[in-house]
Amino acid sequence: MAGKPWVDANYRFIAAYQEVNARIAQRQQALALYVTLVVSILAALVALKPGAGAGHVPVEWLLLGFPVASTCLAFLNYKAERAITNLRQFLTTLERLERDVHGLPSYNTDPRWSARANQARRFHDLAAAVLVAGGNGIGLAAASSIYPERIAENRAILWVAIAASLASLAVLLLSPRWSFRPEE
Repeated sequence: MAGKPWVDANYRFIAAYQEVNARIAQRQQALALYVTLVVSILAALVALKPGAGAGHVPVEWLLLGFPVASTCLAFLNYKAERAITNLRQFLTTLERLERDVHGLPSYNTDPRWSARANQARRFHDLAAAVLVAGGNGIGLAAASSIYPERIAENRAILWVAIAASLASLAVLLLSPRWSFRPEE
């Protein structure tokens, strides 16, 4: 068996970057999933509006669907951010191999480039936060408007939904704290 018995650093670098791109795509898919869930729950609320036979359906439990969807989005966003950070730390290590020999610019180890990448990803976090605030706000307001008596009877569910929605919004707004930062 001729050749090296290990995988070259270039191939590891390429594989790690493909994984970073996959994680970025997963973040985008999580946004699409969130929007789909919120619109579906909102449609269910409207479809079950008061009428013949609708009084027996526990629509107030649908309120919890909004914060559950936003909490899942926050968790998926956190997972993707941590995975991207871990992969970029690995890429930084690879970029530092023989750095003095080649003198090539380094995307992950130069703070100028990584700061710009983090700033660009911040817009994803803001988009997710706007979707969560809007989705939960519209959904909870619609439920309160369509079913005022049912919501009045079950205020605790409304407050739990609001608290969980605000918690997931906070996680999304805090996610830049977990972004990759190169070691100086």
